[in-house]
Amino acid sequence: MSTHTVRRHTEQRPSPERAQGTAGPGGSAEMDALLPRVRACTLCAGSLPLGPRPVLQAHAESRILIAGQAPGRKVHLSGVPFDDASGDRLRAWLGVSREQFYDARRVAILPMGFCYPGTGATGDLPPRPECAPAWRAPLLAAMPQVQLVLVLGQYALAWHWPRPEGGAAPSVTDAVMAWRRHWPQMLPLPHPSPRNNRWFKQQPWFDEQVVPVLQARVAEILAD
Repeated sequence: MSTHTVRRHTEQRPSPERAQGTAGPGGSAEMDALLPRVRACTLCAGSLPLGPRPVLQAHAESRILIAGQAPGRKVHLSGVPFDDASGDRLRAWLGVSREQFYDARRVAILPMGFCYPGTGATGDLPPRPECAPAWRAPLLAAMPQVQLVLVLGQYALAWHWPRPEGGAAPSVTDAVMAWRRHWPQMLPLPHPSPRNNRWFKQQPWFDEQVVPVLQARVAEILAD
């Protein structure tokens, strides 16, 4: 069994503004107009324990899309997506540095809910249901250069995973085991949270078979 060491990088932590990204000079006018509206969103403010603070990263030229769940408390406080142990593991899976990861022209990060939803009895609550219907379609349409979608967890699977009309989304484990089905355009992944350490121990094939292929694909896309 191979092991995959989480690498901790020493680059300066990006500011929330840099991590969230904008289309910038010469970028898509659609994205330029959309991002400020998303960041100012208060659709579900009354249901958020810490108030609204949308955390996302997007650019008209993004080539890899990470479709996640919702920011945790630590990410809510920093305003930087995956600025936690989950992010360390995810960057190791991708084989990228923090600098590459937080370059919105390379990587877009769009959780199903942009704000911290609060904590329940067994962990963070599900993403707020108002978020994705309001913002997901226009944001995805504004990123025409995406070549790979990484789908993290059950809520992102329910939205992104192709299936027959009316069919249920598969479990995370079943989807990851069938990872070749939509490769190399889409890859389902377990959530990289430390809460899933037991899953990783029980599924050594993921580290041995999926991670090296993912790293090769990411390197290919970022080298273009």
